[in-house]
Amino acid sequence: MEPQQIREGYLVRKGTVLNSWRAVWVVLSEDGLEFYKRKTDASPKGMIPLRGATLTSPCQEFTKRMLLFKVSTENKQDHYFQASHVEERESWLKDLRRAITCLQGGKKFSRKSTRRSIRLPSTTDLNELYMLMKDQDDGVKELKLEKENRIYNHCFSGSMVVDWLILKERARNRAEAQVLGTGLLNEGFLQPAGELAKAGADEASEGLLLDQLDAFYYFVDSGFFCEGYSSDEDTLLKEEFRGNIIKQGCLLKQGHRRKNWKVRKFVLRDDPAYIHYYDPTKGEECPLGSIHLRGCVVSAVEFVPEAKRYGVDGQLFEIITSDEMHFFMQASSEDERREWIGGIQAVSKSGK
Repeated sequence: MEPQQIREGYLVRKGTVLNSWRAVWVVLSEDGLEFYKRKTDASPKGMIPLRGATLTSPCQEFTKRMLLFKVSTENKQDHYFQASHVEERESWLKDLRRAITCLQGGKKFSRKSTRRSIRLPSTTDLNELYMLMKDQDDGVKELKLEKENRIYNHCFSGSMVVDWLILKERARNRAEAQVLGTGLLNEGFLQPAGELAKAGADEASEGLLLDQLDAFYYFVDSGFFCEGYSSDEDTLLKEEFRGNIIKQGCLLKQGHRRKNWKVRKFVLRDDPAYIHYYDPTKGEECPLGSIHLRGCVVSAVEFVPEAKRYGVDGQLFEIITSDEMHFFMQASSEDERREWIGGIQAVSKSGK
């Protein structure tokens, strides 16, 4: 009997020979993780057996890369993967953990919830934990972060706090780490910086530390300060990134000149309505391009010139901007194509 296919999609993978990072198509089955150079390839470039494997997340072995996880095989081979956003990483990890557990117990894979109730130890010393988090060498790193035309100095994100708590084995999972981080926030050890973090801290009668990359916090006795941009040109550029993130993930995109197809990470924002695309193997400091979506037309298409030449067929859609530029993309499934089209249609009507 063929192994059950559990999950598939694009991830960035570190090569084992050249140590380069490339976007690959990954398929998770009950007993292994296969990766392909292209989605349409008949045979995989490699297969990672999951029997006896272990997972590491958060993985901080490459300091300039976020959202990493590591699969270590029974024979001590390490394989590194990078997701495009937190939710994507957690979905992969949840299914990988379940697959490995089922293999160990000789059981059939199923999506039963394995979530345990969250019980923080009554002996938790928040003051001691705060001092450990502030350690310059081994604590949560204070960074210069940018958001909404402002620079936040000596800050870190809520996701960084959660990652650190799990890495240091202070919490068993992200939900438990978020509760612990919320305790630090409510006791005043951590302070919110920026509107998103402040909104989370003000919710209901008890504040909440947000497990998000764009929710910023700082240590209560740090040198935190916030400054705006003085350049009008910078302000206009940053305006594109002001909107809320509606959807993000990897798609195949056709190039404008060579008409070849490459995997790109897309981030869809509203008000102003933009979609930015990036090289998924690199950071998000500089997008490869942006599409202004106000007044655009987006629709599913069945045929794109020269697409089949590159093995690209099915789940295609097109964006035609208000100034009549054409962009062609391919989603990994019919449901994903429908979600992207719906999201783009919504922001194109409401965003400025």
